[in-house]
Amino acid sequence: MTRIDLDDLPPKFAALIAGLATGEEVLFVKNGVAVARLTAGAAAPQAPAEGEPALAPEENAKEIFEQFRSIMEDEF
Repeated sequence: MTRIDLDDLPPKFAALIAGLATGEEVLFVKNGVAVARLTAGAAAPQAPAEGEPALAPEENAKEIFEQFRSIMEDEF
């Protein structure tokens, strides 16, 4: 998993990311070609719903990354 601390980003970019509403997207472009897309989501629930097994943070992050990678491969 790649973790980026907003404090490590330029202030203007960090403010853009922090200010995204749920469902808003940021498209990353290099030399006129889309290379990545970030879609803001709702805050993660604090506790898993009943009946769902709790995932370790590493497993949850792995699952999210795999979904993102799959979406990116489908897009390009």
